Amino acid sequence: MLQFPYNKKDMPDNTIEEIKSRLDLVEIVKEYVQLEKVGSNMRAPCPFHAEKTPSFFVSPTRQTWRCFGGCGEGGDMFDFVMKMEGVEFIDALRLLAKKAGVKLEKKSREERGEREKLYELYELAVQFYEKQLQASRKGKRAKNYLIERGISSESIKTWRLGYSPDSWQSLSEFLISKGYRRQEVIKSGLAIKKDDHSYDRFRGRIMFPIMNTASSPIAFGGRVFEGDDKTAKYLNSPQTPLYDKSKVLYGLDKAKMEIRRHGFCILVEGYTDVIMSSQMGHGNVISTSGTALTDQQLNILQRYTKNIYTAFDMDSAGASATKKGIEMARKKDFDVKVIDLPEGKDPADLIKEDPEKWKKAVEEVENIMEFYFKAAFRGKNPTEPKDKKEIAIELLPLIKRIPNSIERSHWIKKLAEEINVNEKAIVDQLAKTESKEKKENIKSGEVKSERKSRKEILEERILSIAAKKPEMIEKIENVTLSPFSQDIINALKTGKENQLKEKVDYFALRPIEAEDYEKEMDSCIREIKKENIKKELREAHLKIKKAEKDKNKKELKVLTEEVYELSKKLQEF
Repeated sequence: MLQFPYNKKDMPDNTIEEIKSRLDLVEIVKEYVQLEKVGSNMRAPCPFHAEKTPSFFVSPTRQTWRCFGGCGEGGDMFDFVMKMEGVEFIDALRLLAKKAGVKLEKKSREERGEREKLYELYELAVQFYEKQLQASRKGKRAKNYLIERGISSESIKTWRLGYSPDSWQSLSEFLISKGYRRQEVIKSGLAIKKDDHSYDRFRGRIMFPIMNTASSPIAFGGRVFEGDDKTAKYLNSPQTPLYDKSKVLYGLDKAKMEIRRHGFCILVEGYTDVIMSSQMGHGNVISTSGTALTDQQLNILQRYTKNIYTAFDMDSAGASATKKGIEMARKKDFDVKVIDLPEGKDPADLIKEDPEKWKKAVEEVENIMEFYFKAAFRGKNPTEPKDKKEIAIELLPLIKRIPNSIERSHWIKKLAEEINVNEKAIVDQLAKTESKEKKENIKSGEVKSERKSRKEILEERILSIAAKKPEMIEKIENVTLSPFSQDIINALKTGKENQLKEKVDYFALRPIEAEDYEKEMDSCIREIKKENIKKELREAHLKIKKAEKDKNKKELKVLTEEVYELSKKLQEF
């Protein structure tokens, strides 16, 4: 039995090796990335940054991975899972230990960290709610309600659905009986403090556990099934160290492999939509859990696919937020399609009524722009000048946001044909739309300046410190800087700063947040050295590709060793 550590450094080397010896990094990476064999290594486009030329390498012999492109990330299987899943070490440990069949011994309650306690509290809560659904009188009514809605007994078990008793402290008392303090239960979000008392957050509700990608419970959604209309239909867990609703997709732990297999995911709004869809064979369905689609959720989703089918109610009160999320996805180069549902129906309703109707709706999925066109033309006469104008006003901003110029041109032509106007008129009006939006963005301060590279930012900090504290310049010996930065450093070093007075004054006056300039200088120098090594790695990677193309095995061997040495150097920082 192996103990839970707080982080990787706290874990004995033999424990890490025990898990590694049972798993193969290549197989783990293959769950997320499609690898191709290149010599003795495996290669793919980096899953951590956008790129066209594959620069992500996995070494089966060394059981390590590294990106030799833009991000320069690398490490072992633990580092890969942490980065890929966006989790801390303890979460990656749980996931890999489970895959390896290694049981983790729990530390004493005093030794455990906050996250470990939260995991156990939520697991115990799931077990408590599951038992209440099966054994209590009202829980059985809740179970019958779920079955009447079309959710099978098997799905209830698979998704670990439960029932929270309609009493003030039943869960709290259960957790306290297991040795937890009341304050810990309150801090977990499972109970709410009021004055000198506390009460359970969830009471008299059907409970939907929300899991992380390792299938560990981290939050709950609670739905009423009896009572008056004044009670909120859904109640969700608050934010905790384990749970941030903007970063979680319900059902992803079960759907991620199916999403990769199908090449797309279906996004729905509710828990029952996910469960019912999965029940009828669509395992690639996930939910935003009642929130609008967020940037963080999209960042997670793009690890698995860039193709989204949405099954949202686009005519609801929250349609604007839904459209905003969809446009955000399109900006990130997702291919978004829409499942057009009958009015007033959600996927769960449709599946209960007739599973074949849902299946057909998925098969007849529409391109998002086709959907927008249909909505814009609904109830309007495209031969009437007034309606033509309204249709264009609605569609032009959407066409404008299409990042691909060829696709944008297609929809410009389609709009011109549909409202029977000259294509040039559409292009001219689109230019005015762009100009208007740009002015509005400038006014609201949304126009972003050109992004600087990490090395440029670091060099600017070094120059600011050097201009303020010239005595620290000697620290910069043997650090490769850009010609611009080196000129300023040389001027400061030789007392000729008057020759570059304007530039030196700029950096001397530039504010820099740092309590200790010396530590900040050391940190920046260390990071610049890392950036320089990353640059060497990228250059070596380009040479490797050339050697592969030329089939120069001798050169390939030399370069591979060079990459290995540079990687070792990088890991020393």
